[in-house]
Amino acid sequence: MTIEPGDVPIYLQLAAILRKQILSGEIGPRQPIPSKRMLRQQYGVAAGTVDKAVAVLRGEGLVKTVMGLGIFPVPPEERPKA
Repeated sequence: MTIEPGDVPIYLQLAAILRKQILSGEIGPRQPIPSKRMLRQQYGVAAGTVDKAVAVLRGEGLVKTVMGLGIFPVPPEERPKA
């Protein structure tokens, strides 16, 4: 999945990419999402864009921050029910 300029804000596109990886199990609960630096380099986005994308996922209950270790997916059994 790539990020393209258009009607959908870039941070929402990045959030959608990460959401898909989390929900598919590509990024598992014990595996941190890629670092801000890695995401910036991989997708060519600004740090603020990454922060906004992570904030969206945090708001959805899909990720949590573990201080000093990174940002991890919330295990499926701990996620809020739709």
